[in-house]
Amino acid sequence: MKNLYIDFDGVLMDTITTSYRLLDESEIDKNNPDEILKFYQTLNWEEIIEVTPILNDSINRLKKIKDSNRFDVSILTHVNSTAEIVEKVKFIRKYFHDITVIACPKQISKTMMVHAKDAILIDDYTENLVEWKKAGGIGIKFSTVYKDRGFKCISHIDEILNMNFE
Repeated sequence: MKNLYIDFDGVLMDTITTSYRLLDESEIDKNNPDEILKFYQTLNWEEIIEVTPILNDSINRLKKIKDSNRFDVSILTHVNSTAEIVEKVKFIRKYFHDITVIACPKQISKTMMVHAKDAILIDDYTENLVEWKKAGGIGIKFSTVYKDRGFKCISHIDEILNMNFE
């Protein structure tokens, strides 16, 4: 059984669009990385999760993946604060009691949190996939508009069930 890591932001939920909207509404200098980091560290993640839509029926499709017993599934998500971790875990626990949630500090690569070699990562951020591939893993690009960027591309996470990884 292969390890399958699924990103949270931009794959399970559209939190990126929500947080970018809030960033645009703020008075923050978008050329100042310290201000942007502070913005993300102080976001009300309970509210973000509450108002953000689930992407492409991902929760039901994640259940299909789990039910297939083809993968050992974990959520691997970059985070900026403890509050963000807490709310993401609470969200996943509403639907799943047996999926591990791995919080990766934004400042380090996901490849430093888990063993990427021969494991699969579904992620919307191409740079994460590039790092994953360099570490010997299999990167799958998630995009609602099929931007492959050199990786197999899916728009619904359960499309992974139609792929062969032998």
